[in-house]
Amino acid sequence: MDNAESNEHLLPMPDLRIHLRTVSVALTVPSVKQNSMRWRITLLPLVAVAITAASTFNATAADAPAPSLLSANAPAPVVLPGKGPAQHPFLYAGEWDTRKPLEQSLFIVREGKVVWQYSLPLRTPTGSIQEFDDATLLANGNIIFSKMSGAGMVSPEKKTVWEYPAPPGTEIHSCQSLGQDRVLIMRNGNPAQAMIINTATGQIEKEIPIPTTVPGTHGQFRHIRMTKAGTILVPHMSEGKVVEYDLAGREVWSVKAQSAWSAVRLKNGNTLIAGDAKKYVREVNPQGETVWELTQADVPAIKLFNTQTANRLANGNTVICNWVAGNSHTNEWAGTVQVFEVTPDKQVVWALSSWKDPDLGPSTSIQLLDEPWATEDQER
Repeated sequence: MDNAESNEHLLPMPDLRIHLRTVSVALTVPSVKQNSMRWRITLLPLVAVAITAASTFNATAADAPAPSLLSANAPAPVVLPGKGPAQHPFLYAGEWDTRKPLEQSLFIVREGKVVWQYSLPLRTPTGSIQEFDDATLLANGNIIFSKMSGAGMVSPEKKTVWEYPAPPGTEIHSCQSLGQDRVLIMRNGNPAQAMIINTATGQIEKEIPIPTTVPGTHGQFRHIRMTKAGTILVPHMSEGKVVEYDLAGREVWSVKAQSAWSAVRLKNGNTLIAGDAKKYVREVNPQGETVWELTQADVPAIKLFNTQTANRLANGNTVICNWVAGNSHTNEWAGTVQVFEVTPDKQVVWALSSWKDPDLGPSTSIQLLDEPWATEDQER
C-alpha cells in the first residue's frame, strides 16, 4: 500500500461503553475498502461507572499522518481478537527462522505456555537445510514432521523413533500420518514421487510417480494429503494447479490454483487451498467453482505475507498460517500476525502474534489440539 492512500487509514476515536460488571469495548475501524471490522474485547471488572464517550477527528487531526496497517513492516494491531497463544492448545511449526541458525523448532503450546520444544540447527553438518514445514502430534504422543532434508518421528522424550533422510538432489516438505505406523511423504526431485512408508519397519510400501514440468526441486511441491477415498491431493506450486491422483499416479481431478502450497479435502467434498505468495485461501467444489475465498481485502487489519496452510475446524471456522519469513528483514517480523482464525463470514475471532514469551517464529503449520477428531485424521 503506497503513501497516496494513507489518508484512508485515519482511525476515529472508538465508542467506549463501560459497565459495572464487565467492560465491553467496541472498535469500528474503517478499512481501505470502506468496510468495517468489529473486534469485541472483554476486560476485567472495573469500578461502578457508566461512561459513554464518542468523538471524531477534527480538521487538524485529520491532517496529521496516520499509520497504515498494511505497510510492509506494519505491526499487528495493538489489540488482537482472541486470547493470544492461550486461545487453543496447539502444535506449531515454521520454516526458515534465520534469526536462530542453531534452533529451528517445533512447539507444543498449552494455556499460552510452551510445554514442549524440539529443535534442530538450520544446517546439517553437510550444509543441507533443516526447516520444519509439516508436523502432526499422534495419539501415542509421538510427533511426525518433514524438515526439507528429510522426514522423521520423535517421542515426547525427544528420541528419534523413525527417520528418512532425503537422498541428494531431493527435498521433503510434507509428512502426513496414515495411522501410527504409516506416513505419506512427498519427495521433490527428478523424478518426483509420493511415498508411503511404514515407520515401524522403515520399509517403503509404495512409490507413486507425480509428473511435473518444473526441473528445480525446490519449486515443485509442498504439502500433499491423502483423502478418505485413498487418492492424493497434490498442489503443483509452480505450475498453478492442484491435481488429485490415484495410487497409480493417474490424474482423476484437477483445478487451477496459482501458487498452491497446500490443499485438503473437506468433509463436504470440497477442497480447501492455500495460495502462498498469492495471499489467498480458497474453497472450491468438485466442479472447480470457488464457493468461499479469503484475500487481503477481507482482513484489512492483518498484513498477509504467504498463506501457506489452511485448515477447516469442526465449528466451520478456518485457521490460516501467515508465513512472514519471505521478508529477509527479520527486524520487521515482530508484531506481525502469524496465525489467524476466521468465521465463515470472514470475521477474525483469533489472531496470534507471539514473538516474545513465547517467541514462536514464522508460522507454516499449526495443529489445534482441542479439535474433536483423531490427531491422525488430516481430512477436515
